[in-house]
Amino acid sequence: MKQQLSPYYGPLIFSHHQPRMGKLLSLLARDESTCCSPQKYDVFLDFENAQPTDSERETFEEVQRVLKNSESILDEIQCYKGAGREIREAIANPTDDYQTKAWTAVLPLVSKLKRFYEFSLELEAVVPKILYQLCSGPMAPTQHLETQQALVKQFAEILEFVLKFDEHKMKTPAIQNDFSYYRRTLTRERMSSLSSLASNESIDVDEREVSNELANHMSLFYAHATPMLRTLSEATTKFVTQNSDIPIENTTETLSTMAKVCLRMLESPNIISQFQREETQLFVLRVMVGLVILYDHVHPNGAFVKAANVDVKGCVRYLKDQPAARSEGLLNALRYTTKHLNEEGTPKNIKNLLAV
Repeated sequence: MKQQLSPYYGPLIFSHHQPRMGKLLSLLARDESTCCSPQKYDVFLDFENAQPTDSERETFEEVQRVLKNSESILDEIQCYKGAGREIREAIANPTDDYQTKAWTAVLPLVSKLKRFYEFSLELEAVVPKILYQLCSGPMAPTQHLETQQALVKQFAEILEFVLKFDEHKMKTPAIQNDFSYYRRTLTRERMSSLSSLASNESIDVDEREVSNELANHMSLFYAHATPMLRTLSEATTKFVTQNSDIPIENTTETLSTMAKVCLRMLESPNIISQFQREETQLFVLRVMVGLVILYDHVHPNGAFVKAANVDVKGCVRYLKDQPAARSEGLLNALRYTTKHLNEEGTPKNIKNLLAV
């Protein structure tokens, strides 16, 4: 098997076999390229069945202990109803009865908000461990993708979770309203009045109350339109600054390579036809968008400048070819959660592509 060199990523292994689910990384085809046209690759990443190798296992299991709670977190925020009615009634009728009803409605919701915030801290702790595995050492990004597919899959699952959580959060203004009411009530009623309020519903204040310090951190977290993205981008940026022995290019090229892989997978009917689950195509779509957004937050110049090693134009054009139901939320994520889109250096054609 002959190795050829990519101008960006070093040695790539070309396979003459059709890819099968469970294989690590297969290059199906290589479009002929000239000095004036970019190389194009059809690549397969097994986002459905990848299993950890021995070298991945320790990090994989640690990340898996965190990720196992992601679905329940998404279920809870998707079903989050808020206590708007009870709060409005308590403000309009500041009697003990209405205050008690509002408090007993808000308290379990604050427990959920605390759980969401604590989950963000868990993500913040494991993301650098995945990045260290995927970005350190002498291997090129494509070689990391080839040999560490289980960790790549987990990183993709984190990206999808972040996009989904933040999408729900942006649609749920009750979150900030509930937490603001909770903090106002604590300030006003602490401590003896609170005990009498809570005792009506047998709620253990000591067990559920959020400390002042934690409440401050939670307020900062929920003040952001996309709190999980902020957590992820800050964790990635911190990883880069705290690991000065790992060039920032290792991290940004890993993100851009993954994004290109996702786009080429989506553009290949041959690859899509091999997905075992219908939702995998949408998963890859979300992950691609998440990678572009994260790259834009981490790379000093962002994802939109001409020199960026991310095919933003290709990603946006592919999104625009999809049904609005699956693409509009992701296009909005690119419009409103990226860092550099509206800067002067962003080409007009990119701005026009993403114009509403």
